[in-house]
Amino acid sequence: MAEKGENTKQEKMQEFQELVDKFDLGMLVTHSEDGSIVSRVMASQERRPDVDVWFVTNIDDGKVAEIETYPEVNVSYVNPGSREWVSVSGIGSINTDRETIASVYKPDWKAWFPDEGGDRNGGPNDPRIALVEVDAHRVTYFKSTDSRPVALFKVLRAMATGTPPDLGDTKTITR
Repeated sequence: MAEKGENTKQEKMQEFQELVDKFDLGMLVTHSEDGSIVSRVMASQERRPDVDVWFVTNIDDGKVAEIETYPEVNVSYVNPGSREWVSVSGIGSINTDRETIASVYKPDWKAWFPDEGGDRNGGPNDPRIALVEVDAHRVTYFKSTDSRPVALFKVLRAMATGTPPDLGDTKTITR
């Protein structure tokens, strides 16, 4: 049972999903074959009930082999305006199920999958299209509690008083 003032796990998951919905871009972090860390920008996709975070990728892209070899990934989001951020650590997987891809397909994906003839036409059955799905094991996020002007005032007050400002709540969800 949650303590007074604490969110339940379900409430935190809802808050996390609402924050992620605000972001257009996230940074997907994987491990390369030599073990070094690799980050790249990925376009956020509409929420799905069966997966925590997901992206569209080209099956021939290096990140696919990286995830298949080292499935531990991180996805991070930040909003510089509100200073809200999300960090998702979990297990990545590659989904090439045509039925699933067809069910979530968006015509604007054709920009990344130009028509090469035949079934490689950027449509939902294009064999180049795959989904990167992340099963979150740990989510940490910061949700701002104040408007930007109030936050600025709190920072200025903190500078004058020497006490750190309370700008919001950092929460963690683990599975």
